[in-house]
Amino acid sequence: MTSTSFTVLFAVLLLSSILMNGYLALRQIAHVMRHRHQVPQAFVDKVTQAAHEKAALYTVAKAQNGLISLLMGAIVLVAWTLLGGLQLLNQASLYWLPSGLIQQIVLILAFSFISSFIDLPMSWYQTFVLEQKFGFNKTTLKLWLQDMLKSSLVGLVIGVPLLAVVLYFMESMGTMWWLWTWVFWMSFNALLMLIYPSFIAPLFNKFAPLEDENLKARVAALMQRSGFSAQGFYVMDGSRRSAHANAYFTGFGAGKRVVFYDTLLKQLSVDEVEAVLAHELGHFKHKHITKRLISMGLMTLAGFYVLGYVMQQPWFYTGLGVMPVLDGSNNALALLLFMLVAPVFTFMFTPLMTMMSRKDEFQADAYAASQTQGQYLVSALLKLYEDNASTLTPDPLYASVYYSHPPASQRIPKILSQQSSSL
Repeated sequence: MTSTSFTVLFAVLLLSSILMNGYLALRQIAHVMRHRHQVPQAFVDKVTQAAHEKAALYTVAKAQNGLISLLMGAIVLVAWTLLGGLQLLNQASLYWLPSGLIQQIVLILAFSFISSFIDLPMSWYQTFVLEQKFGFNKTTLKLWLQDMLKSSLVGLVIGVPLLAVVLYFMESMGTMWWLWTWVFWMSFNALLMLIYPSFIAPLFNKFAPLEDENLKARVAALMQRSGFSAQGFYVMDGSRRSAHANAYFTGFGAGKRVVFYDTLLKQLSVDEVEAVLAHELGHFKHKHITKRLISMGLMTLAGFYVLGYVMQQPWFYTGLGVMPVLDGSNNALALLLFMLVAPVFTFMFTPLMTMMSRKDEFQADAYAASQTQGQYLVSALLKLYEDNASTLTPDPLYASVYYSHPPASQRIPKILSQQSSSL
């Protein structure tokens, strides 16, 4: 392949992804707005017209914001690549530092800092304008800045040593560096899963033991009859930042914890919380988490392999507007270019990934309906749809491409039918 042909391929795929994502977003906006005045018949007794319209307007606002982010992201990507931004940054780092490991780490850190600075206005807008407008934002500017500072410090403490090891492997492990790097990367992620609940998550949120004895007994009984164990049940102060609600498992192996957002416990009854937890247990029962980790590991392996190939090809650099260093290492350049353009070359796999995710969600719902009463899962989902302003009328094509969870119009009737068949 020549650098010109690679440039053309990159440009065509980038334009295709912009057009496809833009078209689907416009379909979503038009479809949701067209159906905003009427609650779907299946939910007319359960969802108010006011809540339905709020969900429609929130969905449309997020889609419009997504369109702006899409265009800005494309402009920034082209600026970094074809317009020479990364080339300029690399030359600046080489001007101040000799070619080597330190220079490469500095190059990646400088790129990360500039990228974060560019993303800052959109992040601020999403939190303090969009989420604020619909009543979801609970954070303050001070807390937002503190979170950003903590994230940056944690990223530096963890990321710099990790980056140094990866760059060292790329330089010193020969043609099979990608395999050894993959082994190290997967081992690091396993370690991160172990330490995250106890050492990283508490830096951002407070976790208190679940005090509701009735709920604790119900949850413990559910875990026991489902054959699961957890290190403990915790409540997270999610309401400090957002009105959105959630529950999740964290940790690894016997060290798993069950974490409930305090907003979830305020919104749902004990029966409904138990049903939501049963859904999460369904993912473990069907080994969805293990399968997802395996698939992500294989995709990461494939990514390292492809990177190992393209970083040896001059057209990979010159086709993306970067001149490789002739008398030094280009490992950091290769890493940055690969991370920048990989989404452009893989966006067509999005529908497949979301389809597999929706299949997993249906299975988890079925498991929850078998362990608890299905109507409680339905009522919990309806409350969460309403409290999170999730539209009941997404565009079908948009949902098939982007929705990792089935739309309510598919999900709830299936739960009720499974509940009926088990009676």
